[in-house]
Amino acid sequence: MQACVTTASLQGVEAFLVEVQADVASGLPSFGIVGLPDAALQESRDRVRSAVRSAGFEFPNCRVLVNLAPALLRKHGTGFDLPIALAVLAATAQLPPEIAAGCIAVGELGLDGSVRPVHGLLAYAIAAARNGLELLGPPEAADAAEAAGGTPCRTLKDLRELKNGGDRTASRLRGRRRPSVPVPDLSEVNGQQAARRAMEIAAAGGHNLLMVGPPGSGKTMLARRMPGILPPLSDAERLETALVYSVSGLDERPVLDGTRPFRAPHHSCSVAGLTGGGAPPRPGEMSLAHNGVLFLDEMPQFAPSALQALRGPLEEGAVTLVRAEGRLTFPARFTLVAAMNPCPCGFAGDRERACTCTETAVARYQARIGGPLMDRMDLVVRVDRPDPRAIVAAEAGETSAAVRERVIAARRHAESTRRALSSQLTGPRLLEACRLTDPSLRLLERAARTHHLSGRGIARVLRTARTIADLEQAFGVSEEHLLEAMSYRVEEHPR
Repeated sequence: MQACVTTASLQGVEAFLVEVQADVASGLPSFGIVGLPDAALQESRDRVRSAVRSAGFEFPNCRVLVNLAPALLRKHGTGFDLPIALAVLAATAQLPPEIAAGCIAVGELGLDGSVRPVHGLLAYAIAAARNGLELLGPPEAADAAEAAGGTPCRTLKDLRELKNGGDRTASRLRGRRRPSVPVPDLSEVNGQQAARRAMEIAAAGGHNLLMVGPPGSGKTMLARRMPGILPPLSDAERLETALVYSVSGLDERPVLDGTRPFRAPHHSCSVAGLTGGGAPPRPGEMSLAHNGVLFLDEMPQFAPSALQALRGPLEEGAVTLVRAEGRLTFPARFTLVAAMNPCPCGFAGDRERACTCTETAVARYQARIGGPLMDRMDLVVRVDRPDPRAIVAAEAGETSAAVRERVIAARRHAESTRRALSSQLTGPRLLEACRLTDPSLRLLERAARTHHLSGRGIARVLRTARTIADLEQAFGVSEEHLLEAMSYRVEEHPR
């Protein structure tokens, strides 16, 4: 006898339908799985056999062959346990074949017959909704997507109730309230007006920001408050970001609640840790920061190869991995916030402590970042140590909520005038959005020649100036906007 159950296999952040075909025939007892299964999937034979018996069913004492179609698609993970068990039970007439009709079955089986969650439940739920199917799996599967219905199955014994006419209860995430994740507030930072202004511009336009200053000046403290001044995630952004977290096996609930991601990898992070990789390939830190903030503290301490891997995603908003199995693309549109000391000792340009580094050591230290990556930093701001009197006075500064309102207003202005943030504008569309006058054009040309700005550098100055104009609800870019934008790129930080 034969039976077929529909499931899915993860490829990147997408789930593709797979048919689990079970054939039970007379012969010597054996249990084989074909269709390019990985090692974890091969081990499902023992899990399925024990789970079926623990649930009160009978595992066939004959030849059992399971085929995973299409056979050319490599299959990964333990989510095939439940569909394999269903196919075997349907092939031996212990369950009706209709029990899994109209469903995508996904779940790992325990030896006691319990159904456990697996990575990527949100991707499976999206694949089910896209194909007009429901999701049959652990209770967490029904909660994976806000509008996706599902059939919860805690153990294989629950299938007996469905066999006897039990109701399929569709659990939905909509309407559930969870406590919000606390976000550090900008009011806790004393002083640093220049850095605050740069953060507001970066948040309003989606620009990359580099903060340079001595140790203890508050660079990390400021960076961790960047998500608090960003607008909440839109519905489309929530789904995109939560999908990456689900595939990575991380908790996607804060993202579904609208919290912007904030990822701060250690400087020992490898290239694969930033871009993604492994077997099977999983998203890296850049993809986990999608629609959020990627913070690189002590930026020159990162490996040069890891830093250069940032260049493509910063321009394209995605990471493409090319492997022997094919090409995988992970979304990676994030705001890069980086912090660094101006020199190895950290006190170049400090007003109170003298730098002990040689000119050669400073040049070598700053060159670790590389010109092409520095050219992609829209805003570079000096962050000096605050006045001790400001810290002792502990006067509360402007709150994140107040700054966020201005950021939202600027983004709303950009959406109403050109349907895009300034950081996404290119070519003629950027020039058209800036509406430069003749004096502004001459000022930009002089600055580009004096400070040797590249074509990319000129474009980034224009984008930053356009964002500054958005914060003022202006329809054109003035000379004042250009001067402020250029100060973040061409200002020198002397020793």
